[in-house]
Amino acid sequence: MPARRTDPAELVERAAKGEPRAVARLISLVENDAPQLRAVMAALAGRGGRARVVGLTGAPGVGKSTTTSALVAGLRARGRRVGVLAVDPSSPFTGGALLGDRVRMQDHATDPGVFIRSMASRGRLGGLSWAAPHALRVLDAAGCEVILVETVGVGQAEVEIAGHADTTLVLAAPGMGDSVQAAKAGVLEIADILVVNKADREGAQATVRDLRTMVGLAPSEPGGWKPPVVAVSAARAEGVDELLRQLDQHERWLEESGELRRRRRARARAEVEAIALEALRARIGSVRDHRLLDELAERVAGGGTDPYAAADELVAAVAGDVPAPLSR
Repeated sequence: MPARRTDPAELVERAAKGEPRAVARLISLVENDAPQLRAVMAALAGRGGRARVVGLTGAPGVGKSTTTSALVAGLRARGRRVGVLAVDPSSPFTGGALLGDRVRMQDHATDPGVFIRSMASRGRLGGLSWAAPHALRVLDAAGCEVILVETVGVGQAEVEIAGHADTTLVLAAPGMGDSVQAAKAGVLEIADILVVNKADREGAQATVRDLRTMVGLAPSEPGGWKPPVVAVSAARAEGVDELLRQLDQHERWLEESGELRRRRRARARAEVEAIALEALRARIGSVRDHRLLDELAERVAGGGTDPYAAADELVAAVAGDVPAPLSR
């Protein structure tokens, strides 16, 4: 009987019924790259596809965790089931505990309509754990209608979130030049909605004006989406209703313009490509102890061939050894 607890198909069935322990176990399996990973992903296929993924990013100190908590409260007031994936720069506690200032999320920890999980970024500059896309599939299959992904606050490198979210919120705060500089440096390009948090502080309106000017100067296409700038004070729950309204408007635009389908197709393509590349890297690594790589290295070092020709030969050899499932 204990073995049944980790049976992927059964875990997915239990997760789909909203069982928190099953959801947590599935995320642990995908995060730890467990032997059951492929079976988990196979069991998840065809499930979900309804969850809306909202990413939150921005420089450290802008209040991403507080904003996430305020959004959870607003979404729950609407009766929406919410998943929260909080990506940390360090390893999460057992079972997906809350780190640092995420203690605020404890307000929602006992709510059966909210599932909260912290994941380690494992040093990735983009701010997302490599397992995050798999975890999103788990939360989607578990019936979460909205999934909030809060990323590591490392500024410009946060652009990776746009590849995983339907809507990306870029946060800034008054009196924090770094947050606006991050927007100027390129994070602005991935923003669907710009959020000025701590709007009750001095300089908030100036920050809003600066960002609106930046948005106004950015090139746009006819019928395209122009990122709104929303001022909020998440700690006071002020401006959250307006932020939710803008999220609703962006959702409608995504669906009506066909952009939602395009983004999700691009997301799926990137996921498949990443898995295939990882499989090829593993294959190349497996021939390091084989004679072929030594022979190629000897020929290149001796001037008998060039490194590109040698690499072509290695890739051809590796590709010929790739298991059939990857070529389907």
